[in-house]
Amino acid sequence: MLGYALAMKPDAALELLDKFKIETPSWGYADTGTRFGKFFQDAAAGTIQEKLADAGTVHKFTGAAPSVALHALWDFGSSRELEANARPVIEEASKAGVRIGAINPNLFEDQVYKFGSACSPNPEARHTADRHVRDCIQYAKLTGSKTVSLWFADGTNYPGQDSIVARKRLMEAALKGWHEALVGDVELHVEYKPFEPAFYHTDIADWGMAYAFAKSAGPKAKVLVDTGHHLPGCNIEHVVAFLIDDGMLGGFHFNDRKYADDDLTLGSIDPYAVFRIFAAIVDAVEEDGAKLEDIGFCVDQSHNLKPKLEAMIQTVCAAQELFLKAALVDRTSLKLAQKAMDIVGAERCLVDAFATDVRPMLTEFRTSQGIAGDPLAAYRASGHAAELARLRGERNRAKRVGASYA
Repeated sequence: MLGYALAMKPDAALELLDKFKIETPSWGYADTGTRFGKFFQDAAAGTIQEKLADAGTVHKFTGAAPSVALHALWDFGSSRELEANARPVIEEASKAGVRIGAINPNLFEDQVYKFGSACSPNPEARHTADRHVRDCIQYAKLTGSKTVSLWFADGTNYPGQDSIVARKRLMEAALKGWHEALVGDVELHVEYKPFEPAFYHTDIADWGMAYAFAKSAGPKAKVLVDTGHHLPGCNIEHVVAFLIDDGMLGGFHFNDRKYADDDLTLGSIDPYAVFRIFAAIVDAVEEDGAKLEDIGFCVDQSHNLKPKLEAMIQTVCAAQELFLKAALVDRTSLKLAQKAMDIVGAERCLVDAFATDVRPMLTEFRTSQGIAGDPLAAYRASGHAAELARLRGERNRAKRVGASYA
């Protein structure tokens, strides 16, 4: 028996799905690790050219990942000639069939950031951070990116270590300065994180603080929601609904979590939570005229054990499935149930949509676009992973010699 969901207009749902595009991250294709160690993969990308090629492969097999987020410190050259640094990256992206997405500054890796970046009591650290973010704004202009995505490790580990208020004011001043430096339609997206690596207080600890800082910075600053950056029990779709209604939702960094900030594949732990986030977004699109293309959907996953391209294809496909389920919610029945204060009936509208097997619809949808109905199976059958391991394996295996912790 079909529930409410399939009584909805599947053609309209698929039309909305066609507008749903996901950005993959360059760092998700390279060898990465945890604080405990790094485990190398033969097929991992070792250069920006290889990262972009891998992103192009994911887009080729899914048809839904046309852009790639870059990490400024890792993906551009070290020269002060920014245009010279950007030009080869733009050319390689074009060859790979993808475009440049969000530019991500690195405000945590340099030794000068020991006590923070924008909020540091060290003026040298603040100057270094300021110059780097301004460079990233220029990279956004040069590459055609629409977003500079800001995440800060800033915070303190002990009571009394620094003035919380002084650090708040430094962050406000930095964000306002960077907002003034924006060009064209580039936006600042301000991310947050409740703990780690700062264990006493984090300077942007939750979505409310990110909202306040973004609002203070100016109209081109919005909030970036990372699905792994919340305390246990946080109702993320509530946060999303609030931000989108206030016009303050910039975008997402998608992953999944079990305890804290995890890099697990999207939907691998709690797919219903991701579905509810998408349901809140589709509500805003259908009911309030929000534009899907104004929201940045970016993956933020670094796969240390799963094969990297397979995990990224898995993520894109999972996001499509969960988004389509959310688009199939029978919103007419839902509103009637809500008006009648019928809790069970209202909840069933969501549960029925979530329980719908949308894989046949997705198979037909992809096939109509000239894409394999099962992208992951097609990728596995292509032999591409073995070819990457053959081409990159000797170099990558050499990295393992003497490597124990990184």
